[in-house]
Order: sequence, then structure tokens, then C-alpha cells
Amino acid sequence: MFTPYYRPRRLRKNENIRRLVRENSVTLDDLIMPLFVTEGNNLMNPISSMPGNHQLSIDLLVKEVQELHSLGIPAIILFGIPGQKDAIGSDAMSQEGIIQRAIRELKQAVPGMYVITDVCFCEYTDHGHCGVIRNGGVDNDATLEMLGKQVISHARAGADMVAPSGMMDGMIGAIREALDQEGFSEIPIMSYAAKYSSAFYGPFREAAGSAPQFGDRRAYQMDPPNAREALYEVELDINEGADIIMVKPALSYLDIISKVREQVNLPVAAYNVSGEFSMVKAAAQLGWIDEKKVALEMLTSMKRAGADMILTYFARDVAKWLQGS
Repeated sequence: MFTPYYRPRRLRKNENIRRLVRENSVTLDDLIMPLFVTEGNNLMNPISSMPGNHQLSIDLLVKEVQELHSLGIPAIILFGIPGQKDAIGSDAMSQEGIIQRAIRELKQAVPGMYVITDVCFCEYTDHGHCGVIRNGGVDNDATLEMLGKQVISHARAGADMVAPSGMMDGMIGAIREALDQEGFSEIPIMSYAAKYSSAFYGPFREAAGSAPQFGDRRAYQMDPPNAREALYEVELDINEGADIIMVKPALSYLDIISKVREQVNLPVAAYNVSGEFSMVKAAAQLGWIDEKKVALEMLTSMKRAGADMILTYFARDVAKWLQGS
């Protein structure tokens, strides 16, 4: 009988040794919680496809962020649902827009929370696309000018970081230029540099009310089969001034996270998107999986692939799990 000479199981014998040799883990320091803010007062509209998540009016958003802060979560990212939508998403650029007012309230009530804002127009336009429509499609360069106005309104309201998600060519350069010209050179940009045209976004579109009213977003979001193109997009955004690079979605694009991590020295973010979250929640509700174990394994895989931070709807749950509650 063969007797093994090499015995890797020695370092798996019990939990203490496994902890000592563990290569990757998810901590509170990794978590960014996405939140949805809507017009109204004392409103908590459940998002049916994303159990535990809600569209919140500003007053209840403040309470939610206070709880997240008490749990030790360091950052949130805000998505706005305006009361009125139009062809150019005017609310997104208004100093009295839903996001801008929410930022001001949050920075006053919870100054210790790091507030990131999603920068796009799909939630604010009546057509649901990520910029101004001309000749049946999104006009890239006209949208760049609008993005500059949007980020300046966020910066003036007190945002700590802006995160452009529309996949417009040149968006990072246009945003960096706008911020610098208005005296906001200290505000970093987290770029959705490799954002794929994914079927995993379905629940988010319910949450944000952002489904396109015609066509789809494949003309500006990336084609899922492509990997080299993602590295090209990342390189362009770094050259234009991005401070953090994001890959979205995360779970089906772990190879992209890994490739980006190998190529760049900037921090890398992964977005654990709504469809990934909802699949786990649905299977757990049916008793098919252990939600906590699966969620933590999934998030750990993103860290193992190379992500420095994770945007995830599990952030609140993970914080409680890590604290044993």
C-alpha cells in the first residue's frame, strides 16, 4: 500500500489551523452597500425580487445608513429614483435632485459614512437609457457634457466619491476634467470600467425603475463573451484618471477580475449584482441552500479572484454574520 509522503491535510485538521493558513477572507473593510432613495416621506417600498432591500425616502434612508454605520460598514453607494423623469434626466443634474438632497442629509446625520454616488442617467430618463437620445441611440459626446454637470452637483452636495456606470467612451476623462475645473480634484472616481451587458441586472431594474423603454444597452455595455476588450477599457479609464477600477457583474466574471488584478496596481472593485443576490435568496427561501454559507463562499471567491472591495446587497447581512448576530 502506498503511504503518502506529502500530507496537505495536516493544515486542515481543525478550525484554528485553517484560520491560520487561510489565504483570503471577507471582512467589514471590504463592503459597500448599495441603497435606493426615492421621493416621499416615511416610505419603505419593498423590492420584491430583492428580499430585504427597499426603495427608501430620504428620512428612512438616513435611519438605514445610521444602522449600517453602527454595524461597521464603511461605505454606501446611492441610486436615485426621481419623482419626475424626462428625456435628458434633468433631476440627475439638479442641485435639488433626489440624490443631491439625500447626500446633504446623510453627510449631516452620519458624517462618518463614506458616500459614493452612482453617476448615470438611466434611472432619471423617461426612456431608461444612460444618456441623451439622438437618431435613435445614445449620443456619446453630448452625454459626456451632461455627466460633467451631474458629478459637479454631487460634489457640491458633499459626495465622497463618484462612480460613473454608463460605459460612455471618454466618461472618466470628462468627469475628471469637470471635477478638477470646479475645485474638486480631491474627489476620486470609481469607474465601472468593465461593465457587461448582463442578464444578471434584472432585479436592479425593478429596484431603480430603469428598464429601457426601447431596445437594450448592448451598444454601450460590453459583450459578455469578450475578455481582452475589458482590459482595453480598463487601460483607457486608468489613462483618463480613474482611481478605482470596477468589474460588473462579479460572479460570472471572476476571470475578468483576476485578469484586471494582474494588469493594474489600482484598487479593484467587484459588483456582486442584483441577479446574483436574488438567486441565492430565492434558493435559500426554498430550503435548497444555506444562505449564509453560499453568500460568504461567493463573496470570498471575488476576494480570491483579486477584488479589494465588493459592492453587495449582502453587506448588511455579512456585517451581522461576522459579528455573530
